[in-house]
Amino acid sequence: MQIRELKIPDSYEIVPRQFGDDRGVFLEWYKAEALEQATGRSISLAQSNTSVSKRGTVRGIHFADIPPSQAKYVTATHGAVIDFVIDIRVGSPTFGEWDSVILDDTDRKAIFLSEGLGHCFVALTEDATVSYLVTDVYRPEREHGINPLDERIALAFPAEAGELLLSPKDTDAPSLAEAEAAGILPTWDAARAFYDGLKAGE
Repeated sequence: MQIRELKIPDSYEIVPRQFGDDRGVFLEWYKAEALEQATGRSISLAQSNTSVSKRGTVRGIHFADIPPSQAKYVTATHGAVIDFVIDIRVGSPTFGEWDSVILDDTDRKAIFLSEGLGHCFVALTEDATVSYLVTDVYRPEREHGINPLDERIALAFPAEAGELLLSPKDTDAPSLAEAEAAGILPTWDAARAFYDGLKAGE
């Protein structure tokens, strides 16, 4: 398993080793020890989610309040998506920037996003199936969104996604600037303090 930090601090791409033979393939898609070595912190898992999406479906940009927010470990078990991590932490050196990883059922990569980061993906195939492990249960009163079509963020949706399909919840979400003005975004300082507490085992 190879793990590298993306250009957004506190987010990582995970590339598993795959062992194939005439029966199929075996791999470890999540390994706590390897992730802890790469990130310097342990991960306490609380829930597992799966979504199945039509080609072109956009889900996000979503995030949750710190604390406790919700770190996510995401992979595609069928089909393909492009998965985006967006830095929405006010005061971060990469605030408003993003990075992405193709998740599919060929390379079987995963992505880990720490608490306080924005998350979004778009399905590149029909019935794209995404599974993610999260560190806290769903708390609707602490969940927020940012419009994934916000020109300030300017996510690059590939042509292979086709016509984009978005929920009213996501199209009605505020822009990054509006979310910042409303005071609902996490801050870089609060996120760093939270991560430091996790690394110290608090």
